Amino acid sequence: MSFLSLVGKNLVRQRARSGLTALGISLGIITVVALGCITAGFRTSALEFMRSGGADFLVMGADAPDLELSVVAEADRAWLAARDDVARAAGTVMMVARVGATPFFLVFGREPSDLAARPPPLTSGRSLAAEGADEIMLGAHAARLLSARVGDVVTIHQRPLRVVGIYETGRTREDGGAYGSLATVQAMTGKPGAYTGVYVTVGAGADPDAVAAAIEAERPGLTTAGGIEDVGKFDQSLELLAAANFAISILAVGIGAIGVMNTMIMSIFERTREIGILRAVGWGGGRILAMIVCESLVLCLVAAVFGTVVGVLATRGLMLSGAVSSFLQPQYPAEVFARALAVAVTVALAGAAYPAFRAIRLTPLEALRHE
Repeated sequence: MSFLSLVGKNLVRQRARSGLTALGISLGIITVVALGCITAGFRTSALEFMRSGGADFLVMGADAPDLELSVVAEADRAWLAARDDVARAAGTVMMVARVGATPFFLVFGREPSDLAARPPPLTSGRSLAAEGADEIMLGAHAARLLSARVGDVVTIHQRPLRVVGIYETGRTREDGGAYGSLATVQAMTGKPGAYTGVYVTVGAGADPDAVAAAIEAERPGLTTAGGIEDVGKFDQSLELLAAANFAISILAVGIGAIGVMNTMIMSIFERTREIGILRAVGWGGGRILAMIVCESLVLCLVAAVFGTVVGVLATRGLMLSGAVSSFLQPQYPAEVFARALAVAVTVALAGAAYPAFRAIRLTPLEALRHE
């Protein structure tokens, strides 16, 4: 019998025990993969929104924990627009409202003139007209969820708004939300003359990073967000998600290692005489160690594959909910799967450490005497 055949035979001796151990490990892997894909999706959509309309970065209030709670005064927007190194400073107001069956419907207030300068790609209808008009442009995904077409009326915060256009940008948050005129959304949010953020496009030849640093240095009450490292400024809930993912990874390692250790200890206890025979026929401690570690690795890798597949399917199933798909599209970066694999390997090695140490300390005579 080959070495690998022996490893496989040892694992299937107690199918129920091995299966339950693998299932317990896979539950941790499922959570790690699902949370990782969701967090990556949030980060991607946040980055897309920060650079909406071709902006280099977004300026928001420095102390705001979330964009919706940010306040940027008109004086600050005017100061940004007047800078020599800034070509464009377009204010926006973001609000979250319940519309129909969608509890997190995003509405972005923009000046019609700014929106007309760099309009989202229209699939039907037109862009916003006069400032303050009760008009709205729906993203393509939002229009499908609401079964709305050009000419229909959508009520947001008890205010009826007529749909004048439908656009599709390919960016999750925008296509799942809507654009309204700045004055209208300011009135709906109770922020007249203020913005939640300002989209800044730097002038020709200017370095966006240098301009952003200068703005923050000259106006401490403002902060800029334009890269993936700035996502925490834009939405602190993403940092909480990342922290939760890390904590769950550590928890999965701890719980999984205990489960694997228990399984391997029981397996070695039941095979003590067999191990003694192997030692008696010439197997050294290194080979016994390799056998136990391989058994643990195979068990955990099977759990990793199963957990990864189910984790991906779970995130895809989440997208069947229109309310979720309107603001989130999971991403599947390689680092998420690398983390899942790292968790599985760590669990295998940690869980096999003590059982392997115990097995190689057994002398052939001691093992053969075991009943």
